[in-house]
Amino acid sequence: MARSLRIQFPGAYYHVTATGRRGGVFEEKEDQKLFLDALDQACGMTGWRVHAWALTRNAYHLFIETPEPNLVEGMLWMQNVICHSYNLRHRKKGRLFTDRYKSVIVEGNDPYYLQTTIDYIHTALIREKMVRVKSGQKLSEYPWSSLAKGYGQTPGKRRKWMHVSAGLETFQLTDTATGRNRMISFQDERFISDDPKTCGIPPRPEGADARESWLGNGWFWGSADFGAKMKQLAETQTTNPKPPRRKSKAGDLTHKHDEPQAKKWLTEGLKAGGLKTADLNRLQGSDPHKVLLADLLWRKTVVSQQWLAQKLHMHSAANVSMQLKRLNHEKAASLVPAALMEFLKGVELPLE
Repeated sequence: MARSLRIQFPGAYYHVTATGRRGGVFEEKEDQKLFLDALDQACGMTGWRVHAWALTRNAYHLFIETPEPNLVEGMLWMQNVICHSYNLRHRKKGRLFTDRYKSVIVEGNDPYYLQTTIDYIHTALIREKMVRVKSGQKLSEYPWSSLAKGYGQTPGKRRKWMHVSAGLETFQLTDTATGRNRMISFQDERFISDDPKTCGIPPRPEGADARESWLGNGWFWGSADFGAKMKQLAETQTTNPKPPRRKSKAGDLTHKHDEPQAKKWLTEGLKAGGLKTADLNRLQGSDPHKVLLADLLWRKTVVSQQWLAQKLHMHSAANVSMQLKRLNHEKAASLVPAALMEFLKGVELPLE
């Protein structure tokens, strides 16, 4: 199987990681917040569910579930945003990460593989010496991981994309104060006696090739049957790369976060705002109709700001970026028809 192939299908799970260039990229609080803001936007656009994450000095680890087959589009967008924002803040140029991100596809519906992936990500903090448990430090006290900012938080405080229920269930716990406290205590106590260099790395399956199925080096983490299915799917996607269509509970209704969905929402938004496509050319680039629609599409899909500039006649990607930063939602809402605001609110409603 080609090493560069990304296997994508609805409901896939991945352990995704990337290493930054020499010198560290997440050593400052503002850079750590920058990463979470980019992840927040990426999840809003793609619908990703995050089951675990951790930031070390020079790398990130993510355990994500993709309800739609959009890992590649979402990661391309997210890494570009992180790199651009980091370089702008530090007045640097060039690539931020040393190589393409690595994605290990995981048999996430199996409790064992889900649990070991969550453990592997949280214990990366021990292996990379961010937390020294033998010196009395606790995993739950490190602020830049999903243990502290996810499993240790009430639903109202955690970010919307942080899905802890499945992780808690695999440890036979519930998303209650008692369940979350037990999860924190369990994670803090169980790795104290482990070798810091191998902490949290699951044992290699008997007879398995570590280059294939192993979290440390392989391309998938799951059973032999799961690996066989993924190889078959990879061969299918190599010859027919078009992703499978996902059906919702409503039948043929799909909820895509790519360009077709952006075009659909743009058409519906213009109609709600009492505009036609031809009207966009006469309106200024700062017109509230345009900026509100650009804001929606930028947050909810994976289209670029250059695409928005072209479709909304907003002159340039730079102007789109500037207008989005200046957007005052309350003021803009007072300048557009109520029907447009109703449309925007309708799109914001979560999927059932």
